Amino acid sequence: MGIEEESGASLPAGQDAKKRRVTYFYEPSIGDYYYGQGHPMKPHRIRMAHNLIVHYSLHRRMEINRPFPAAPDDIRRFHSDDYVDFLASVSPDTLADPAFSRHLKRFNVGEDCPVFDGLFPFCQASAGGSIGAAVKLNRQDADIAVNWAGGLHHAKKSEASGFCYVNDIVLGILELLKYHRRVLYVDIDVHHGDGVEEAFYTTDRVMTVSFHKFGDFFPGTGHIKDVGVGSGKNYAINVPLNDGMDDESFRALFRPIIQKVMEVYQPDAVVLQCGADSLSGDRLGCFNLSVKGHADCLRFLRSFNVPLMVLGGGGYTIRNVARCWCYEVLSFSSWA
Repeated sequence: MGIEEESGASLPAGQDAKKRRVTYFYEPSIGDYYYGQGHPMKPHRIRMAHNLIVHYSLHRRMEINRPFPAAPDDIRRFHSDDYVDFLASVSPDTLADPAFSRHLKRFNVGEDCPVFDGLFPFCQASAGGSIGAAVKLNRQDADIAVNWAGGLHHAKKSEASGFCYVNDIVLGILELLKYHRRVLYVDIDVHHGDGVEEAFYTTDRVMTVSFHKFGDFFPGTGHIKDVGVGSGKNYAINVPLNDGMDDESFRALFRPIIQKVMEVYQPDAVVLQCGADSLSGDRLGCFNLSVKGHADCLRFLRSFNVPLMVLGGGGYTIRNVARCWCYEVLSFSSWA
């Protein structure tokens, strides 16, 4: 593993001397959920990251919280009633019941988004951590709030998509909007953050910025010309990228774009989706970022001293995911 604190790391404009209060959300049962044999999404990676964090004693530098499960009414703040009712009641045992099976196609539940034991409690834990992180930031009880079980950015209002059932990010941002005029959402997953962009496509209160592989690649959205509509026009930014993006190329795009966004948009809070499938060697991804290059995005956003929510996301070579998220906790908790 070889995680070490870096000395003399170059930080923008010396702004990073400010002491940080970090809150970290972790549900101990999260690693028990299982999408099924051969499925690339493995919640166990969150437990692996947590075990590394504890092994390196990084948990001592943060406030650790077990999230309250998001209630169905909390989830309905974004998702439709019939979709939430379906998720709350479907199980592997009920799949043979026509009352459930006829809804599978309607809600896009099946191969990519299977029904597994504990599906709804899993969604409740993920969403509860992101809502709880937002509450901590709203109350000014933390400067940075982390939920590695969150970041499930493909889920739509009435539809599962891309291994995601409940969009914890949208729910967290809606909570932030109770106290903050403008929220910036930044996504460094190799896949486009389509569910979050779609949710806020018509408003200027949330700006979405997604750096992702574009072309013949899931979900097939995120064209550079997709910029929002109505009041949200020019408040969606898409940065479509080619295969093999390395640290230097990614940083050369990420830093100037985010610098300009921060100067012009001046958000009151920032949400960063840290999907680790943009790392080199990912089972599904096609970028070539190192753990340090990935963490540099978080370091740069942290330097602006704006309340920051840090979420997980994709990542399918699970040892790399655990190393990355542990290192990223180090990268901000070492200044906490």
